Amino acid sequence: MAVLSLPRALLFAGAALPFQSLAQTITTGDGKVIPATNVTVAPAAQAVAADAEANALQLTDAVLANLTAHQLSDIDLFQFGDSNATARMAKRASVGDCKVWPGDAAWPSPLTWEVFNLLTGGALIKTVPIGAVCYPNSGVYNAQKCAGILANWTQSATHANDPTSVMSPLYQGETCMPQNGNTSTCTLGGFPSYAVKIESVYQIQLAINFARSTGVRLVVKNTGHDFLGKSCGAGALSIWTHNLKWTRFIPSIRTPSYSGPAMEIGAGIEVGDLYAAANQYGVTAVGGECKGVGVSGGYTTGGGHSPMSGKHGLAADQVLSVNVVLPNGRFVTASETENTDLFWALRGGGGATFGVVTSMTVKVYPKMTFSGVTWTITTGPDTNNTDDVFWQAMYAYWRKFPDYADQGSYGYSDIFPRGPAGSGAGYTWTMNPWLVPGMALADFQAMVQPLLDEWTALGFDFTPVFFEHDNFYDAWTRHFPTESVANSNLRTASRLFPRANWANETLREAMFDAVRSVVEDGSALIQYNMNPAQPQGSPDAAANTHWRDAVWYGIMGASWADGLTQDQFEDVQKMITLDWMARLRPYGPGGYLNEGDVMEPDFGDAFYGTNYPRLLQLKRQIDPYDVFWAPTAVGSDRWRVQNQGWLTLQTGKLCKVSE
Repeated sequence: MAVLSLPRALLFAGAALPFQSLAQTITTGDGKVIPATNVTVAPAAQAVAADAEANALQLTDAVLANLTAHQLSDIDLFQFGDSNATARMAKRASVGDCKVWPGDAAWPSPLTWEVFNLLTGGALIKTVPIGAVCYPNSGVYNAQKCAGILANWTQSATHANDPTSVMSPLYQGETCMPQNGNTSTCTLGGFPSYAVKIESVYQIQLAINFARSTGVRLVVKNTGHDFLGKSCGAGALSIWTHNLKWTRFIPSIRTPSYSGPAMEIGAGIEVGDLYAAANQYGVTAVGGECKGVGVSGGYTTGGGHSPMSGKHGLAADQVLSVNVVLPNGRFVTASETENTDLFWALRGGGGATFGVVTSMTVKVYPKMTFSGVTWTITTGPDTNNTDDVFWQAMYAYWRKFPDYADQGSYGYSDIFPRGPAGSGAGYTWTMNPWLVPGMALADFQAMVQPLLDEWTALGFDFTPVFFEHDNFYDAWTRHFPTESVANSNLRTASRLFPRANWANETLREAMFDAVRSVVEDGSALIQYNMNPAQPQGSPDAAANTHWRDAVWYGIMGASWADGLTQDQFEDVQKMITLDWMARLRPYGPGGYLNEGDVMEPDFGDAFYGTNYPRLLQLKRQIDPYDVFWAPTAVGSDRWRVQNQGWLTLQTGKLCKVSE
């Protein structure tokens, strides 16, 4: 006898926790009290009409009423946040100074976690760090699996396919690195205590309701392509959306602001999935350059710059509707015509802030020509380029950024020092590539030729390699680099430089000198020339207003050797924020939320611009109990991770800041 009638296959979807002899019970229709097990209780889901299978299984009032009527143990913990009982429960959970921590008296009991697992259809996972298989005393040691992880550690898929692993181990605390299996011990560190493998909406609803009612910290992970520590958190429950993978092509859709083709994409769709599907459908989609980025999560909700940004704006500008589970556990759709404030906020106001996105419908465009160029240029004693000529050539390139941006340019390149600062070893400058959507090769070459002529006159040694493709997918697969992740000894920060800086020669050259000084002091520079202005006719979005007039976006960062003392480590972190970024903020007050400095002093203005006050007001309305929290997210300054050094990692208890 099942309390809820669902296909039995759902009971074991992603099962990870074995069912024990439970103390939880239910009461049958004839008044008998029996154990609550996977035999007697089906997943807490009801099939409803929806546009995708994963959205069709939802937690409803009827489901909860049924479980309540059968007196399932702890069922009150899973009620929606707009009921009086759970509102009182959430208020009690938020009264304490901190989120509930493992070992606290209020931490859910093992039996409560098992009820949670039961209701999710066996989707609850008790976290084991990905590197634990490399530790002989971990209890899960496996030499063969360890070898595989070590061989693929820098590949994004290694971390995307794990429930809790992230692509920046720094913020997890590096407490179970597979490389250290024979020299240290493995602990959870900043990994969450539990994760839910999401395959349907109802599992997200259960997780949110549970976290809100108990006061357990909640985090959200898709692929873990996150470099500010937003996808991890010690003592947390993680919502893992990576398996919500589907696409649906819509040949024609009409909204108040748009008429044309579109795609619906599940939250688990990555950039590589998006581009492959769009190419198959015969269209062009707007996404990032790295294949392992989850499109519908922090990327789009944080704004999302793209090789198409100079022509079509940010990823946030492409969104036509969003399906999302709110902090109260309700599943809603936000668009230009319903939940309009939420629709605005979800397009650039940040991930893990207003809810968990399950899918989005986004604009797509006809296939078009992509022309561009790549090169690798080196300087130093063993090359034909001196550093002085290199910087003259770079300044010549930078000066033309507004003109290139006006033609839809996307110039993506990086500069890396070939040796320590002051060594005179020179630099390597790689164009990864520079392209313009919709531009023929002859026109592209005509656009760049004056710059190349200037370089030739300087005696600059370079070899450009031009290309042209009749679709974006071929350009992307052939000319964009493969991403390398999981470098634990690296931290980055970013700045957005506005067009106005080019109108004043003195200001412009001072900006160039400031950027050069940071590179000469040892920073790498990953730079983009583009202007992601709001597309004509597109509805307002919450994306950082600093993006709209930027023509140069730069990511700077420092790496460090193993074995630093805590003081040495903190000196490096302070240098990034308090020295390097301090030199650049006068010329670029804004930064990019998803690739910014986690220690940004005024993150509200830097990452959200003039939209921050409205976003903060909406956060208070939609999430009054701060169910969702992430570093540099809207309203995040009300909480702080405890027992940290100068740099905030995610290894401690999350507590309120005294007002």
